[in-house]
Amino acid sequence: MALSDLLYPDNPKRRQELIRLHQELLDCMSTNFHATNELAGVLNEHLGCTIAHVQMRASGTIKENCDLIIEAMSEIQQQVQKIDSDMKEKLEPVLYQKLYDIKEPELEKIAIAHKVFSIVLGEATSTAEMVAIKLLSSNFITLTVSKLVSLLAQIGASVLGGISITILGLGIEMILHAILGAVERNQLLMAVRSYEKHLSEFKAASEKYQHAIHEVTSLVRQQVQ
Repeated sequence: MALSDLLYPDNPKRRQELIRLHQELLDCMSTNFHATNELAGVLNEHLGCTIAHVQMRASGTIKENCDLIIEAMSEIQQQVQKIDSDMKEKLEPVLYQKLYDIKEPELEKIAIAHKVFSIVLGEATSTAEMVAIKLLSSNFITLTVSKLVSLLAQIGASVLGGISITILGLGIEMILHAILGAVERNQLLMAVRSYEKHLSEFKAASEKYQHAIHEVTSLVRQQVQ
């Protein structure tokens, strides 16, 4: 038993908690990579986008992987904003406003979108129009993605950012060394609290992000069937 464990008997439990929280954070990030690629695939196939898929870097740090997701999400935001700009440019103001009117029937919005997509894409499909309306008329871009990007940036900039995502295979002592560095072992509680704070917000935002993407991809699957 390490001397620090004799001085601070709660440390072994905190070490295990630190490992569990680290794995939970990585699992959540991995799910976000998958969801982001799923949405990129839909935009590429149905809206003529060319968004590259991203992969979690096993040899990278948490910050590096946060930056990868942020970059992919930012590209998705830009593509959706471009679609919005096309809509605004080619539609009469009254019709454009209807796209964002929550009281306006979705079928009417799709019919409005058809006017633009017939010009922009050359050949408009009902799936493309429905996907566009789902992205534009919901709070997906303005709230869901923006919130998650903000949290990813916070995590990347925090004490957690420099930790390698493969660290779990290195053993408890290496994990502690990488996370705490030269910090005294009695700072374990501070490290655990840091994970808990970031993870709580990150998981909630990730769930909303994944739910929003599921709505879009489910819509596509229904159209294909």
